[in-house]
Amino acid sequence: MRISAPATFVLAIALLGAPPDHARLAAQAVPVAPVAPLAPGQPETNQVFRAGVELVSLNVTVIDNQGHYVTDLGQELFSVFEDGAKQELSYFNRTNLPIALSLLIDSSASMEQRMENAQEAATGFAARIRPQDLAQVVDFDSRVEIRQTFTNKLDELERAIRSTSPGGSTALHNAVYISLKELAKVKAKNPEEIRRQAIVVLSDGEDTSSLVSFEEVLELAKRSETAIYTIGLQPRETTALRGFREAEYVLRQLAQETGGRAFFTQKVEELKDVYGQITDELSSQYSMGYSSRNPRRDGAFRRLVVQVARPNTTTRTKRGYYGPTSH
Repeated sequence: MRISAPATFVLAIALLGAPPDHARLAAQAVPVAPVAPLAPGQPETNQVFRAGVELVSLNVTVIDNQGHYVTDLGQELFSVFEDGAKQELSYFNRTNLPIALSLLIDSSASMEQRMENAQEAATGFAARIRPQDLAQVVDFDSRVEIRQTFTNKLDELERAIRSTSPGGSTALHNAVYISLKELAKVKAKNPEEIRRQAIVVLSDGEDTSSLVSFEEVLELAKRSETAIYTIGLQPRETTALRGFREAEYVLRQLAQETGGRAFFTQKVEELKDVYGQITDELSSQYSMGYSSRNPRRDGAFRRLVVQVARPNTTTRTKRGYYGPTSH
């Protein structure tokens, strides 16, 4: 699937539809079975969802002051606040839930000297996809191409990654927008298919050819259930760093608002380690949810804060979500 500006991309946006009203996890009256615990400890009890209840879902990362992931916390140690009001968790899972992942690779002309290393690092990242996970590969320059639709087959993912070739300008906003739309199509038919969603995007420069603005992309990201991890491959030349500042701002904002993380490096040889850090984080997260005590259906943005009752720890999750509307 290749989408190029201008006409084809505009058509694609119309066909994919408008952003969802708010980021919610539809609850079902079926227990969720634990999947592959991250760390030894007490077995998790199955969570029973009641039909008709809407849960605000969160994926939370906890790190200590040495930067190590903390994976042995119980539900009683977490406090979630929505617009300052404490909420009662009705769902908590300390296990490594399946994930739907969109892997975005910048193949603009400026990547020519770095493409082989980038492909190697991305292939190593894809190799850690588990059988219960799904991933797609999206290649972008001035156009956006879905090289591989969602699959858990490593050979297909590797083939798609290695088929990328440099050329053209950079349509970063278009690529993230389309990936968010594609992830929104991954629907759970039963609780066992509920997946965390993430985008991992590698880019080496500012957007120069998108039809979608950064504000539109950020708005869609904030309405999604997707954590965005960004990797900024900085230019080697000091004179080019000034032009990279806009790209750095975009990549940082996308990560911060969605509970992901932004990485920046000038050395393409460090990409393997960066992808490894992202894999480690995705396998160290807590999933939790609550039914908001705010009865208003005004569609307003609600700020979220998660605290942990353990000294010298820091939490990271999305900054908020859009409340429901009356329509």
